Amino acid sequence: MDLDQAISERRSIRGFKPEPVPRALLEEIIELANRAPSSMNTQPWHFHVLTGAPLEAVRRGNSERMLSGVPPQREIVDHGAYQGVHRDRQVEIAIQLFEAMGIERDNKEKRQDWVMRGFRQFDAPVSVVVTFDKELQGGTIAHFDLGAVTYGLVLAAWSRGLGAVINGQGIMQSPVVREHAGIPDDQVILTCVALGWPDEEFSANSVVSRRRDVSETARFVGFD
Repeated sequence: MDLDQAISERRSIRGFKPEPVPRALLEEIIELANRAPSSMNTQPWHFHVLTGAPLEAVRRGNSERMLSGVPPQREIVDHGAYQGVHRDRQVEIAIQLFEAMGIERDNKEKRQDWVMRGFRQFDAPVSVVVTFDKELQGGTIAHFDLGAVTYGLVLAAWSRGLGAVINGQGIMQSPVVREHAGIPDDQVILTCVALGWPDEEFSANSVVSRRRDVSETARFVGFD
């Protein structure tokens, strides 16, 4: 798969086969992702790759805390509720997903189950928790760097037949993740990536989010 194909065909995968992902393949993907650019070559990222019992413990802890009403505890500043056009895009993709899954607007049980899937890392066989060095916590440049390396991780996975979804829900109860992943105190949890072999029979995996045209996202200054 060439780069253009990987970028244009990649989509978020939210349903996975139970088959494990070989460690050697994960190491290969991370090695490629590590080529991402970073400010002054600081490379502030760390990947904590979870599977098996530790991942199940994270799923269980996340679910129990959310269902019991424990407020989210993230280690980065949240954006808060989306408004305006950003809210419109959020609603649009939710409608696409719910239609694909046959979830009616008034079906609270199915809607709740869908939300909880996110806290379970979509039941993927692997969760990659992405962290950065705490000494860089005061700024936002490290966040930019981790966005680059995480996208590289997702593209590298896709090019090898793996599916992934960047999943902020999976680390909303960060104390749970930190405990079971054994994350050092000198790192900040930013996000996680649910990763595994795509289940082609899972309806939501067919959803492709709509993207804006170049004319809406780019201005060209000084061109003829």
